[in-house]
Amino acid sequence: MKKDIHPSNYRQVVFKDISNDISFLTKSCVNSKETTVWEDGKEYPLVKMEISSYSHPFFTGKLKFIDTAGRIDKFNKKFAKFAKTDQ
Repeated sequence: MKKDIHPSNYRQVVFKDISNDISFLTKSCVNSKETTVWEDGKEYPLVKMEISSYSHPFFTGKLKFIDTAGRIDKFNKKFAKFAKTDQ
């Protein structure tokens, strides 16, 4: 194996899925300014994310619309004039 090719800041990090409030501890080299105390009492860097395997429809089998910025309504309003009308 080649030496010195791996990142030097590879450590344990807590990832938190904010859509269903589930957290998990894994190794990563992602940067984070926030920290949290894990179940073992130790403090770890915290990375918040909107979708993970705990909330993604592919993994959960449930259809769930996540519209944090009104994107669906904005799209429907913008393209309403192109909609086909049944006449």
